[in-house]
Amino acid sequence: MSAIPPFRVLRAKPLWIANGLITGVLALLFTVFYVGANIDPAGHLEKLPVGLVNADKGAAVDGKQVNLGARITGAIRKSAAGGDKIDWKVMNEREMKEELGKGKLFGALVVPADFTSATTALTGTATTQTPGRPTLTVLTNQSAGSIGSSMARTATTQAAENASLQLGKELTAQTSAQQAKLPAAARVLLADPAAVTVEDGHPLGSHSGLGMTAFYYALALVVCGMLSANVITGQVDHALGYTHNDMGPLRLHRPLIRATRVQTLAISSTLMAGLSVLMGTLVMAGAVGIMGMDASHLPLLWLYSVCAIAVAGIGALSLLAVFGTPGMLLVTLFFIGMSVPTAGATTPLEALPGFYRFLAEFEPLRQITGGIRSILYYDAQSDAGLTRGWVMLAVGLAVAVLFGFGVLRWYDRKGLHRIPVETKPEKTAVPA
Repeated sequence: MSAIPPFRVLRAKPLWIANGLITGVLALLFTVFYVGANIDPAGHLEKLPVGLVNADKGAAVDGKQVNLGARITGAIRKSAAGGDKIDWKVMNEREMKEELGKGKLFGALVVPADFTSATTALTGTATTQTPGRPTLTVLTNQSAGSIGSSMARTATTQAAENASLQLGKELTAQTSAQQAKLPAAARVLLADPAAVTVEDGHPLGSHSGLGMTAFYYALALVVCGMLSANVITGQVDHALGYTHNDMGPLRLHRPLIRATRVQTLAISSTLMAGLSVLMGTLVMAGAVGIMGMDASHLPLLWLYSVCAIAVAGIGALSLLAVFGTPGMLLVTLFFIGMSVPTAGATTPLEALPGFYRFLAEFEPLRQITGGIRSILYYDAQSDAGLTRGWVMLAVGLAVAVLFGFGVLRWYDRKGLHRIPVETKPEKTAVPA
């Protein structure tokens, strides 16, 4: 037994340098991923999809058919022609409701059916009553993301207010000869004729976390898969006798059972697949049964939860098996560090820098969140993110299996066993 004091290892420079590099890189990377993705969403905003609906039926004015709603929507599209912040999607009311109900729009601006008739009524000369004010309706969609919905609301409200002022200038110029005959209230309203109202375009239940429960539920699934992979790796190694298992003051050790790297990953993956059923059930029971989260399509939610945990867990197991101890750092960066900022839950993908949009194409949390969001908010519609979620789960599982088992098979064929196989010395003949 060495007589060197244990605390003397703190004098070793390599210990400080190695751990300093690892922890420093982790601190820097997490800061870049988390803060860098969200530091200027407005500055990086590009083509945020917002609906533009003209439901105005028009009205006859001086013997001519006039549609002021078409004039407003045309002015909005013209004003946005030189910019790329908002992608105005011209559509009818039915299409708009469908797109909001699939999370494909972050908001909408609607010109109502009576807009022209209500606006032209302001030019009437009747003084018996104050003319009613026409309205422009701004619809929000928190289910698509809180920040994205807020951005859409701000841009849409500003566009509606600017359109109202521009229309007011035109109407004032057209009725300049009648200004003295108009009631005082009508003259005031004529300068800014439209009132802008804000409504929820796709209402959610009170236990939907303002559109955030899908993200946190998906995050719970990914964390379960990631952390359980670390637990399972340790327990399988202990069961095979490769490592000790410390239980408080006790150190347990089992007889060594030699297994190839491929066999070890197969055992771990089988255990992960089986335990995913338990974990998926408990996640749903905790969220829906205990905490009261608004949810429907419970059998589908359960199945998707189980599969998401299994795929995330097997992916983490592959990284741990291939890279060993550094694998846990890679797992943390891939499943948490790079995933959370690119999930599209708070900041929309349209407001992320290009590098983060690239990560979002394959990062698992974004794909899982999309599927959960479809199940929880959009009636499990396939084109609302559910189909993409299933496809990306299948692709993720295939990549994890091919990468993990492929590399480990190469390790085994090269003789890179975890414990070198002992070879018996050859017997030599002893002369008589």
